[in-house]
Amino acid sequence: MIRLKGEPHELALGISIGIFSAMLPILPFHIALAVTLALFFKASKITAVIGCFASNPFNWYILYLMNYKIGSFVLGLSGDNKGFSSIVGSVLDSEGAMEVITRLISSSGIMIAAFIIGGLIMGAAASVPSYFIFLKVFDSIKTWRNKKKELKNAAIKR
Repeated sequence: MIRLKGEPHELALGISIGIFSAMLPILPFHIALAVTLALFFKASKITAVIGCFASNPFNWYILYLMNYKIGSFVLGLSGDNKGFSSIVGSVLDSEGAMEVITRLISSSGIMIAAFIIGGLIMGAAASVPSYFIFLKVFDSIKTWRNKKKELKNAAIKR
């Protein structure tokens, strides 16, 4: 198992950046965005990549549907899901990334805006609480490691 190195803040920030990136409808570029943001914000790049796995083939349909619905609501669009179904159908049929991107681009610009706005809102809604949750987790792990180290050092001195 890999031992993550870094301060709890850096590790938690990395995870939350990865989760934020995972919520965006940029399927083949989640990891690239997460690592770029982690570099910019001086967060852990490894935990940013781990956070990207919040988006996976088992939940793409639900995530993208929620992105579209939230974005459509914010933009005041009708509930028509025909364009969405076409794009998600491409993803579920395992068509190449370029085919999915082509379908998305050929749809209306307002639909793309709905996906992106919905993804930004979902990303913020998921990443902010995840930062605080993982900060507590990584802080607890650091405390546990320090206590374990102190006990080991005390045993050696005897």
